[in-house]
Amino acid sequence: MTTYQHPSILDGDAQDARLAANVHPAGWVNPTPASRYDMVVIGGGTAGLVCAAGAAGLGAKVALIEKELMGGDCLNVGCVPSKALIHAARLVADSRRLARLASSAPNSTPADFPAMMEHLRTLRADISAHDSADRFKQLGVDVFMGAGIFVDGSTVEVAGARLTFKRAVIASGARAFLPPIPGLAEAKAFTNETIFTLTSLPEKMVVIGAGPIGCELAQAFARLGSAVTVLTDGSTILPREDPDAGKIVEESLRQDGVKVITHAKITAVKRQAAQSLIELTRQGASEQISADAVLIAVGRAPNVEALNLSAAGVEFDLRQGVKVDACLRTTNKKIFAAGDVCSQYKFTHAADALARIVIQNALFFGRKKASSLLIPWCTYTTPEVAHVGLTAAAAARNPGDIQTVYIPMDTVDRAVLDGEGEGFLKVYADKNKGRILGATLVGAHAGEMISELTVAMTAGVPLGRLGSVIHPYPTQAEIIKRAGDAFNRQRLTPRTAGLLRFILKLNR
Repeated sequence: MTTYQHPSILDGDAQDARLAANVHPAGWVNPTPASRYDMVVIGGGTAGLVCAAGAAGLGAKVALIEKELMGGDCLNVGCVPSKALIHAARLVADSRRLARLASSAPNSTPADFPAMMEHLRTLRADISAHDSADRFKQLGVDVFMGAGIFVDGSTVEVAGARLTFKRAVIASGARAFLPPIPGLAEAKAFTNETIFTLTSLPEKMVVIGAGPIGCELAQAFARLGSAVTVLTDGSTILPREDPDAGKIVEESLRQDGVKVITHAKITAVKRQAAQSLIELTRQGASEQISADAVLIAVGRAPNVEALNLSAAGVEFDLRQGVKVDACLRTTNKKIFAAGDVCSQYKFTHAADALARIVIQNALFFGRKKASSLLIPWCTYTTPEVAHVGLTAAAAARNPGDIQTVYIPMDTVDRAVLDGEGEGFLKVYADKNKGRILGATLVGAHAGEMISELTVAMTAGVPLGRLGSVIHPYPTQAEIIKRAGDAFNRQRLTPRTAGLLRFILKLNR
């Protein structure tokens, strides 16, 4: 049976054929449409799958439309393959680190890149069963393979069939944004949608963009043996993060051999034989950099153009996506949106959370607001950078009302023992009551630890209370307890200290 052709699928690969058989079966036959659906969902990524499964589980008649691959970005070209690659690269880096600790010569044998990529594709195919078309059919969802197009405000057409709905959800996701650089298309640059089809390691790679995707993959490929250069037109990497976090990650990238060039304005990309030539200007001077592979990682663009949204009365923007209100309803009251197509938070966990709001609001007249969500995020470099709530820039605008607690990671015993002392915890709290407003955590396991602070913020647990929470010793999460202790010490005013000394004298 022919494997579904997609840029992220490696032609002739057994594991990718297994993936495609789950997420876009070649022999799939669309069902006969119901007379009317309670919910029609366009897009089979995280937001769409959560909407479809949740609504069907509550008894609704649901249709799910996917034109490409079930599982969307997360499974096929995002979280799953990227984290598998990052893990493999981390193991390679750890092996070199072990050699240094043992005072022996580092293993000079290059990493088996083809084997690592095959392992990546195997893991992705294994996980794909959870997002398969057949699984959702078994859940009672009518799964339609094809492009969903609005005919009017209550009808969607897919593969020649018309689906009438009471409610619809636009969950069509986003794709890699391609900047208007002359020659970029001819240079056959990679994006996150195609980079995981590589079967040989590029000797030289240029990454255009220094956000989370660019930094994560730059470090991974450098650790696997590529000579990697990161180009950004900004003054720093990870511009959305705390500047102190960006500096630590940039130094870590450099230690792994990544060359970071800031203030770089790319003027053209040219193809010369098997290489690409990137032309840029920096500080008024022109430069050229050659590469065997170019990776574009400069942001995401919402998938809105092909949906015929105007026929449904749905307003949208080509850069910001579908326009929604606080309850995720579009300008057509029957139609909602969730996930990357409408949210500034283009994360899998955010798409999941938004989809749950849509189920409540679309089917049960709920009024739950997306603005009520507290969404943490993590960049999976080494060290990791995790964040929730108030940013450093926002905290700086209100210094009189906010108390900042800063704990270096190298003061935590377990981090020192693990050789992972790079990083810090920075917590912003209300000066009076200690309510946690936000935090940035930089460390080897920051993504795993940020949830403790997210739970505290959600439950209204003040920072000082965390100082009384017993943490196992030694763990790196003990840094959170230390932050609570530090907050309590900072609140110990001279007057309070004097009162305590007086009480101690009375008890002598």
